Amino acid sequence: MKKTFTIISFALLISATVFAQRQQAQGTAPKAGSAPAPATPTKEETKINTNIASRNIVPESSVVTNHTVTINGKAVPYKATAGTLPVWDEEGKTLAGLFYTYYERTDVGNKESRPLVISFNGGPGSASVWMHIAYTGPVVLKIDDEGYPVQPYGYKDNSTSILDVADIVYIDPVNTGYSRTVSKDVPTNRFFGVRADIKYLAEWINTFVTRTNRWASPKYLIGESYGTTRVSGLALELQSSHWMYLNGVILVSPTELGIERGTAMDAALRLPYFAATAWYHKALANDLQSKKLTDMLPEVETFTINELVPAMAKGGFLPAEEKKKIAAKMARFSGLSEKVILQNNLDISTNLFWKELLRDKGFTVGRLDSRYKGIDKSDGGERPDYNAELTSWLHSFTPAINMYLRNELNYKTDLKYNMFGPVNPWDRTGDNTGENLRAAMAQNPYLHVLVQSGYYDGACDYFNAKYNMWQMDPSGKLKDRMSWEGYESGHMMYLRKVDLALGNDHIREFIKKSTPKPGQSAKF
Repeated sequence: MKKTFTIISFALLISATVFAQRQQAQGTAPKAGSAPAPATPTKEETKINTNIASRNIVPESSVVTNHTVTINGKAVPYKATAGTLPVWDEEGKTLAGLFYTYYERTDVGNKESRPLVISFNGGPGSASVWMHIAYTGPVVLKIDDEGYPVQPYGYKDNSTSILDVADIVYIDPVNTGYSRTVSKDVPTNRFFGVRADIKYLAEWINTFVTRTNRWASPKYLIGESYGTTRVSGLALELQSSHWMYLNGVILVSPTELGIERGTAMDAALRLPYFAATAWYHKALANDLQSKKLTDMLPEVETFTINELVPAMAKGGFLPAEEKKKIAAKMARFSGLSEKVILQNNLDISTNLFWKELLRDKGFTVGRLDSRYKGIDKSDGGERPDYNAELTSWLHSFTPAINMYLRNELNYKTDLKYNMFGPVNPWDRTGDNTGENLRAAMAQNPYLHVLVQSGYYDGACDYFNAKYNMWQMDPSGKLKDRMSWEGYESGHMMYLRKVDLALGNDHIREFIKKSTPKPGQSAKF
């Protein structure tokens, strides 16, 4: 990776001044009459100056570096800006500083037609690190082809990045990454809740788009996990309160988006995910196991909608003989015993499934990616001791992001980079984000939606993602602008090398398809 450094940081220049004052106090500053210091600090001086920062947030700062990455065989030069921008209250008082990383391709003359992708991860309380250094950005983790950690930890060029077709900004909400409030006295209810989160982030995006002169650009939001709740709400908030109209929203491993299921529907919709996981662990009957995953799942989905949902709706009034037949089919598709299914009245929780599927082999399976196996203290019990996949991921992500921001992007601070930050209590009232996204699409003919799901994701499972789409648009008038893609991996499907390339290709195609041709009007 080729790299050069420049500095454009007001806050860091203040730090340089403080450094000079300290030198003077120590008797090490240049004497009067000596040659003046250079106007642009050298790389080494930058390290000294920026390291003065302590653990207090600097609400506004930026460091710029220049790089080149090869994407699909072609060299792509780009500029990276790592920094912070303020969050203000209604009177213009600074409440917090949000950390962001902004990548711009530098050999593109016309920014007006250059798409901008605005990226969030989820949690709530999670930094943007996951998609930043493992999916769409110009670098990816050094991991094996299935996503497992390898040492020494690190990162490498991402030859599949979408930076060839779009500029990208990764944003860390308050208390994630390096983002913090300026004082402990700032009330957290301004940030920590479905509606508050959407409101302040929309204001911040407005500031960012204005500062970077990107109002003319086609704009896209991408969110993963809880980030899909966030960007679905932002689509309407940006449109109705900031008059900022989007071209696309990309939902990676989406939540339920506030769309009601009910107890019976919620229980039934889990089965296709159970089947996918059982297939992966070779826990199904030979006739199902011998099929490709994507050839086997339609049978399970049909059974779920046409037989299991009506059976679950009958609850305790389901005839015993019919209940036994349903349990037998569930056992066939889930890899669990008919006895366990009947003991739980057909309602198998995800926790029980993760514990039960490989219980006889002494393993649990992961929540966010059920390809991963864990080892519990005891084989008994109804839930795993820990999330096997998450501990694995933190192995490789945490060292890499700390190394990358400091060594490659030259952003120096003594703040701890919060992979997960304290954001509780989180106010979940008012989650109507699926309807928000529908309304934004109905009002904006340009707006398209792409959904990406991993078959082995047990937290935000693929069949519930399909159900979102079916229920979000009951009229069926928007379905031509909605698409879904599935991957043989988990919540972060891009950790699997094959799906990293495939997922980015799907985003690249989506951006190209939803960016209007010159003169194409926004009308139905």
